[in-house]
Amino acid sequence: MNPSEVLRIVDTIHRDKNIDKAIVFEGIEAALISAAKKHFGEEAEVLIQIDRQTGEITGVHDDHPLTPEDIAERIGAQTAKQVMIQKIREAERDALFDEYTELMNQLVTGVVQRYEGGAATVSLGNVEAILPRSEQIPGETYHNNERVRAVVCDVRKAGSRVKVILSRTRHHLVSRLFEQEIPEIADGVIEIKAIAREPGYRTKVAVSSSDQRVDCVGACVGVRGNRIKNVVDELAGERIDIVRYSDNMESLIPNALQPAEVEEVILCQMFGRAIVLVREDQLSLAIGRRGQNVRLASKLCVWDIEIMTREELDEQIEQAIAGFTALEGMTDELAERLVGEGFLSYDDLSVIEPDVLMEMGGLAQEQVDRVIAQAEEKALEAEQQAAEQRRRQREQDRLEAAMAQAEAAEAEADARRAAELEAAGEPSDASQPVAPPAAEGAGADAAGQEQKEEG
Repeated sequence: MNPSEVLRIVDTIHRDKNIDKAIVFEGIEAALISAAKKHFGEEAEVLIQIDRQTGEITGVHDDHPLTPEDIAERIGAQTAKQVMIQKIREAERDALFDEYTELMNQLVTGVVQRYEGGAATVSLGNVEAILPRSEQIPGETYHNNERVRAVVCDVRKAGSRVKVILSRTRHHLVSRLFEQEIPEIADGVIEIKAIAREPGYRTKVAVSSSDQRVDCVGACVGVRGNRIKNVVDELAGERIDIVRYSDNMESLIPNALQPAEVEEVILCQMFGRAIVLVREDQLSLAIGRRGQNVRLASKLCVWDIEIMTREELDEQIEQAIAGFTALEGMTDELAERLVGEGFLSYDDLSVIEPDVLMEMGGLAQEQVDRVIAQAEEKALEAEQQAAEQRRRQREQDRLEAAMAQAEAAEAEADARRAAELEAAGEPSDASQPVAPPAAEGAGADAAGQEQKEEG
């Protein structure tokens, strides 16, 4: 093999495949060694090196030097070529793998090549990526040659290829879009602190500003909402709430529950639970459709948020105190203290640490074990009752649905019969005129009068 030809091949592969020259040289050397062992035997000790500057090939076989002529003569060119191609493909795969591994959770733009079985094949230029149905925003469909933006969520080696998985459901997509549309985020003036997302429906983004002169919420929304509108359009109309971040949970939780108005936030540190009190007219707004608003707020704040009115809280407190004091070994003072710490059910009490209960109530180990055991029994009973109630409700819902379906089918059958009779020219039961009672009475009186006159 001509040294200049070797250098030319290495340089071409380096530029076309974006593979480091050192890797190409090592691949050629490995190919030549593999081919040499097929000639000399697998047990033979063969070492072949290529000068990185001149391209000259030298080798050693069992301590005997091999000249370039020996290498060219004794090593099958076809075998060396096949091994070399394999090594280069592996090097190309590794280079692509490293490239896209660095792009994990970053935004990429591609063109849809195929859309089959709910999955889209997206061309990213040097590799074809997959956008699975599970990583697509609900309701979205794609067409050939359509441009799509997504984040890289997984990179795998599959034989001689690299398999890149894209996603449009991860919260990283929202982060990258915000960075593109809002310069203050890209510059680091505004920081995204947390994101809670339900793809295709709603997303909450908590932001803060390191510059007091910059309003983090206003900057993200933009003039007349133009900045956030671009993000919403890219996410197929997904609703986005911008939340002002605070380290104080008593401030962050009301912000996260907007647009609902919050009266008070009670933090139960031991459980990581926040009881949020709202007015009756704000209850459904705070909970949101199918619990979406409070669910996203809980994810954003990393706290378990319970929404209730003050009347509901007072009722729960009364029930909890009455239930706790009914336990053997529980005092009124300890019951009130437990409720003050956020224990509002037997289930809460069943998971308390024994040391904590001993310290709070000044109880002995035996008393604590007894209280916790009773709480576990009561919690199990309550769970079974709730399960039975849910079962009865499901059964009732099924019966009501079956009755509604039967009524609808009967009404449809009546309408069909009426239409058939009308088409046949016969009056249906519904279309036959019925004389009113007054008219019938008047007709009878007239007939009687006629009989009298004849008599």
